[in-house]
Amino acid sequence: MADIRKEFDQAMFSIYRRAKSEANYNATIFLNMLTSKGGLPTAKYLINAERPSDGYTHLYERGRLDLTVEAMVVESSRWHGLFTDDELVRARKRLQAYGYTIRT
Repeated sequence: MADIRKEFDQAMFSIYRRAKSEANYNATIFLNMLTSKGGLPTAKYLINAERPSDGYTHLYERGRLDLTVEAMVVESSRWHGLFTDDELVRARKRLQAYGYTIRT
């Protein structure tokens, strides 16, 4: 389990870097959360929040919801075991509410 959590952390840092280079979005709050809390707690916090984060909104405005935590988690079954069914449903519904077509 520790190995998959480490891989998940790496994937979270990867979407941060991709958002910066591909969408010209420097998600400093997201980076601070990753650095201080780790990838999984950050993802769970963002997915379980009542409203989408500012970062989610910025990526939506750039047409890059594929770079959100929600998309990363939902689109890769590799990560599903790290989340509850409710969290996966919540992430999927958020993406769908913003018109994102989920790739599986």
